[in-house]
Amino acid sequence: MKASFDATGDVIAITGGANGIGRALALACAKIGARVVVCDVNDEALASLQTEAPSIAVRRLDVSDRAAVTACFTEIAQSIGPIDGLVCAAAIQPRTLIHEMDPAEWQRVIGINLNGVMWCYQAVIGSMIARRKGSIIAFSSGLAHQGWPKASAYAATKGALIAWAKSAAKEVAEHRVRINLIAPGVIDTPQYRAANAGADHASWKTSTGVGSPQDVIGPLMFLLSDAATMTASLISRDMAYTRDED
Repeated sequence: MKASFDATGDVIAITGGANGIGRALALACAKIGARVVVCDVNDEALASLQTEAPSIAVRRLDVSDRAAVTACFTEIAQSIGPIDGLVCAAAIQPRTLIHEMDPAEWQRVIGINLNGVMWCYQAVIGSMIARRKGSIIAFSSGLAHQGWPKASAYAATKGALIAWAKSAAKEVAEHRVRINLIAPGVIDTPQYRAANAGADHASWKTSTGVGSPQDVIGPLMFLLSDAATMTASLISRDMAYTRDED
């Protein structure tokens, strides 16, 4: 069975979308007719994305800044249209022993990975409730339940997002707004490479396998689509295989 999607006219906003999974999703959504807006702090990657796909709008945004998030999404709604799909992919994963972590670094991880999702949610949820439509996707991780050395802060935020999304989804289900999570597994992205050099990369490659951003696009498209009549759910991709074996 081959799946296909049509996003003609939909406005889809992707935070942290200039690289990795977010970038792959932005390109895929644009190809099926969506009006895509990518929000990121990486100016170079944003410029590269817009060169590759001029139809994709870009905005510089630090999701940990609540005022900036509110202003950004208000401007998007006014200039492009109300957001139908929000994908919160912005995250950082510094590798530090937790007892040695500087408090400022801990707060930065919380600010981007957890608070950032909350601020984006608050910025779009009112419009979604009013229009009785909308899909919000946040990213969790297998590390939320299995942990990993030097990843305590990152894992803590990904575990917190599970509890947050399952509760928030039940608050807005009656308004036909869906909130789901995806744990994409081990995916080869710039963030992954920075956090898993050397022995860590070799360990993941020989155990669960290291996938590519394209491997996650199908599940994300499904969760954004009307076909996903589900909410408060977590799709977990625990193992990977190379696409050339299809």
